[in-house]
Amino acid sequence: MSKTWKIIIGIVAGVVILATLISIFSGGDDAVSVTVDKVTKRSLVETVSASGKLQPETEVKIQSEVSGQIIELPVKEGDVVKKGQLLVRINPDLYTAAVNRAEAALSSAKSSLATAKARLAQSEAQFKAQELNFERQKKLFADKAISKADMDNATSQFETAKAEVVAARESINGAQFSIESAEASRNEATDNLKRTTIFAPMDGTVTALTKEIGETVLGNNMMSGDVIMKVSSLNTMEVNVEVNESDIVRVNVGDTAVVEVDSYRDVKFKGIVTEIGNTALNALAATAMSTSDVTNFSVKVRVLPESYAYLSEGQPAGFAPFKPGMSATVEIETEREMDVLSIPIKAVTSREDTSSVDNDEDEKVSINSEPFIVVFVKNASSEAELRVVETGIQNDEFIHIKKGLNENEEVITGPYDVVSKELKNKDKVKTDDFKKVEEEK
Repeated sequence: MSKTWKIIIGIVAGVVILATLISIFSGGDDAVSVTVDKVTKRSLVETVSASGKLQPETEVKIQSEVSGQIIELPVKEGDVVKKGQLLVRINPDLYTAAVNRAEAALSSAKSSLATAKARLAQSEAQFKAQELNFERQKKLFADKAISKADMDNATSQFETAKAEVVAARESINGAQFSIESAEASRNEATDNLKRTTIFAPMDGTVTALTKEIGETVLGNNMMSGDVIMKVSSLNTMEVNVEVNESDIVRVNVGDTAVVEVDSYRDVKFKGIVTEIGNTALNALAATAMSTSDVTNFSVKVRVLPESYAYLSEGQPAGFAPFKPGMSATVEIETEREMDVLSIPIKAVTSREDTSSVDNDEDEKVSINSEPFIVVFVKNASSEAELRVVETGIQNDEFIHIKKGLNENEEVITGPYDVVSKELKNKDKVKTDDFKKVEEEK
């Protein structure tokens, strides 16, 4: 063999050895780079988030019970009013005339009653005269002093007088009924006249004004009348939010809440749940709903006045920091756990096959089982140890672990794809250079 071939063979052998060494050193470390966090005791508050609009807890729509033209409107939107204060006056001319007609009808009915009573007195007098005449004629007829025709005539006159008394008494009853009817009409007309003047039903603020002087309003005696204005008590405000059906079962009356109003950035107010709807908001359209429609329930959260009282300091009387219709977000605190074992939520995942776990008998399940809630613990051998856990409440970042972990154990929290899909029981893991791996990904 020539010297040249020996050199070539030596070079090729060196390249092969170098490639083998590179392969060994580069592929020998098959550990997965991960991040870990310790199992720690924390206090957790579980919440339900929802958004809605601020509205007064007490709001009255001012509507007229009678129709007519507005002739007086002494308030404007934003005015603070007191109970009993004049709000609206409607033209009373037609209703004054109706009262006068009713009074005249009542007087006529009373006059008819007086006439009926006089007729009764006259009829009773005639009846007594006819009764005496009938008795005389009856005696004469018995003595055969008068003919039967005369007796029949006396009997007829007696019965007629008797009927006249009955008729006169019925006329009195009819006149009394007419008086009662006329009085009812008079009272109705009087009430309608009073309804032309509308007073404030409570202390509050005029939050909406939809009519002006000179406009005509429809009364609500036969149908829903026009809304003239709204008077609201701005001292107590509430947020009307929509809560999804999956969360509504966790919300109860009396739950506390944190309220954030968009108009007041970085300010949190205290609230309390006062009302929970029993029927879904879209229940009335249930026949047209599809299974993909979102089902929400109405929940009202009162904003506690003491939590925003400072906003009114130095402000004029009647100042209200909140206005109806402002957007707000609430965090309803549905459950609280103090000093419990917890881990980051991102460490929790699910697996259908935990049959490779052999440390606990109840964690040996078949591959066809329902998915189990699991975490991966980095053990002393730098292995990912699969644990089936039992969880409790959670907040936005941490979740309560009721069973399956011990305090200060290290759970694997990332990367997300590794924890949720790739990682398996007993896989080698490492925590060094993880930041570099994340940047490369």
